[in-house]
Amino acid sequence: MPPKNQSPELRRRRTTSIGRINLGDTSVPSLSTMSVTEESKHASEARLKLLSSSSEKDIDVLRKLWLSYRELSYRHSWLTSLLIISVIYLFYICSGNRTASNPLHMFVAISYQIGDTNMYGKGPKDLCFVFFYMIFFTFLREFIMQVILRPLSIKMGSTRENKIRRMMEQMYSIFYYSISGPFGLYIMYHTDLWLFRTDTMYKTYPDFNNEYLYKIFYLGQAAFWTQQSCVLTLQLEKPRKDFQELIFHHIVTLALIWLSYVFHFTKMGLSVYVTMDVSDFFLSLSKTFNYLDSSLTPPFFLFFIVSWVYLRHYINLKILWSLLTEFTTVGNYTLNFATQQYKCWISQPIIFVLLFALHLLNLFWLFFIARILYRLVVHGIQKDERSDSESESENEPEKESAVDEKKQ
Repeated sequence: MPPKNQSPELRRRRTTSIGRINLGDTSVPSLSTMSVTEESKHASEARLKLLSSSSEKDIDVLRKLWLSYRELSYRHSWLTSLLIISVIYLFYICSGNRTASNPLHMFVAISYQIGDTNMYGKGPKDLCFVFFYMIFFTFLREFIMQVILRPLSIKMGSTRENKIRRMMEQMYSIFYYSISGPFGLYIMYHTDLWLFRTDTMYKTYPDFNNEYLYKIFYLGQAAFWTQQSCVLTLQLEKPRKDFQELIFHHIVTLALIWLSYVFHFTKMGLSVYVTMDVSDFFLSLSKTFNYLDSSLTPPFFLFFIVSWVYLRHYINLKILWSLLTEFTTVGNYTLNFATQQYKCWISQPIIFVLLFALHLLNLFWLFFIARILYRLVVHGIQKDERSDSESESENEPEKESAVDEKKQ
């Protein structure tokens, strides 16, 4: 029960539990939204103190240049990744050789083109492409969040640092998934997988080669998810109540990405990519409206639920069912290492277990989504279920957060 001295307007101003649905990539912080530790603050103060001191020797000047760079990279987390990709692109362009014979080509462009066709094979060089664009996505996310989304969040009325961080995370997810979702659907439309057909996943197996855009999309997604997983592992504390589930989500996702690519199940992988990206787009959109206390939050949340249930559950169950039926009856079903035929009794349970694990995690989230929907529709309750919507500290306990809200 709210305090008696709290005005009706403040009593109504509570963000919905929609903002507390943390799953998939929409819940992964960037380097710029991680909590600043006391150690990093003291290190920054020490650098500034040294920079203000006098420089009598050349070595002192060099040391100050290094400290200046460290301080700039501390304030602008996108600086180092920008320098790396700029140097690589500069050397690649200035070399005048933009063919596969250039050692830098494997980093900036996809490899293994088959003759003069639009088809590309697979090989170890693909790892170089993924690694380089992991750096690119690090720059892109940090730059957009710090330079564009932070000022935009403040302009849209966010004042608390923790809320600004959440807004930045979700708006970046909207930006990314608004590109990757339609891109994936476009590629699917130009294949025999349109509208999530399952039998065609197995007819042409093994899919050794992929078209140009198909391969770019697949490896780009691999770079994106691997980069997010690396950022997630850098955190020394649990920033979310559901941190373990988030870690499990990324482990399963990365396993599906790499196994599907190496063992030529890329058609199945494309379908899973699309189901995740499209549903995550609507999730981030509804959460952003929630942070803005917008009246559009409930209708977009309902739209998100429809997309979530259809893509993350119906389509996923459809794929799981195909693994129990069409996997053995459609296309070749044999194990042959020489011809890279891996659609067999070994790969079937591995794929099924990974997809089923992902489905169980989605069911875990669906439970919370249904509970939020029930409270919103039946009881009209719009309160936070967990702790960080109004708290400055990401690890502050729920009771402390509730006390802070009552003090506002």
